[in-house]
Amino acid sequence: MSLIFLSSGLFLGWSLGANDTGNIWGTAVYSRMVKFKTAAVLASVFVILGAVVSGAGASQTLGKLGAVNAIAGAFTVAFGAAIAVYLMVRNKLPVSTSQTIVGAIVGWNLFSGMPTDYESLTKIVSTWIICPILAAIFAAIFYYLFRFILKRFAIHILKLDFYTRAGLILIGIFGSYSLGANNIANVVGVFVPVNPFPDVNFFGFTITSTQLLFFMGGLAIAVGVFTYSHKVISTIGGGIFKLSPETSLIVVLAESLVLFLFASKGLEKFLIAHNIPPIPLVPVSSTQAVVGAITGIGLVKSKGKNIQYKTLGKITAGWVIAPVFACFITFFSLFFMQNVFMQKVYIPKKVSVLNNNTNINGSLRNRF
Repeated sequence: MSLIFLSSGLFLGWSLGANDTGNIWGTAVYSRMVKFKTAAVLASVFVILGAVVSGAGASQTLGKLGAVNAIAGAFTVAFGAAIAVYLMVRNKLPVSTSQTIVGAIVGWNLFSGMPTDYESLTKIVSTWIICPILAAIFAAIFYYLFRFILKRFAIHILKLDFYTRAGLILIGIFGSYSLGANNIANVVGVFVPVNPFPDVNFFGFTITSTQLLFFMGGLAIAVGVFTYSHKVISTIGGGIFKLSPETSLIVVLAESLVLFLFASKGLEKFLIAHNIPPIPLVPVSSTQAVVGAITGIGLVKSKGKNIQYKTLGKITAGWVIAPVFACFITFFSLFFMQNVFMQKVYIPKKVSVLNNNTNINGSLRNRF
């Protein structure tokens, strides 16, 4: 029964693989520097590695937003987010799975009457603004840096082609790892409090229940990569601003770096140890990162003249609609799950209010 409930999280993983892999490999495939099958294999392997090895950091912040405490509720939350993502992908819009899962969790909070942690919500929502801006800044810096290197060393066009192709593959691998590490929280993070799996000992190594859950989510992402990700690649690869192979490399590098920064527990510990304010570990949107990076390239390369603002506006509108849509879908789905299918979608928390002059052993009785 637990695996049946987990199916919505796996569906969300499939949707993420279909949607967000285009953000990592779309520009490389669109520019014909990397074959789609090569990109799909590398993306699948390193998304799973990133999820299992480094996926815990971002999932903690998402859990604070709203701890779904019943597995049927977790199923419905993931289902609402997955449907929102799927409908956007059907319309070839690279929507943010980070936003849809947040909207779905807020929908569960509203239905169950549980409080929403507004500090965590503010932290997450702020990254929706910071993420594309930061990616655009990184892309602009890397663009000027790469242009300086090319002018300084006068690299032959054949060598440049080889270096660019190799760079797209290496950075795509780094980006896939970062995607798995940062966005696995969107896929199965809501199942962590109600995780149905036990720890597993394998040849002397212990695989925790959370790592096993993240592994299954990573596999679902991999299936989405192979079966449907080509639908979004055309929009990401050339729909906003026409990219050369070199600028494609810069875009993926900027995006991957942003994802890594918001998922690295090692970096967080380093910053804290040196009394530097840490970067919040939250599941940021790879879609917003890549769109921000492409826009940054467009601004510095053509002063914004060749940016397809109509496409950019359509994508941005999807970012606003998706979390609200996911919230409504989740709220009404929870109603049907509870009242039609008779499933417990949340466990009410017992609240005891004690007067300062009372105690559990009968002080109330003594006062009368």
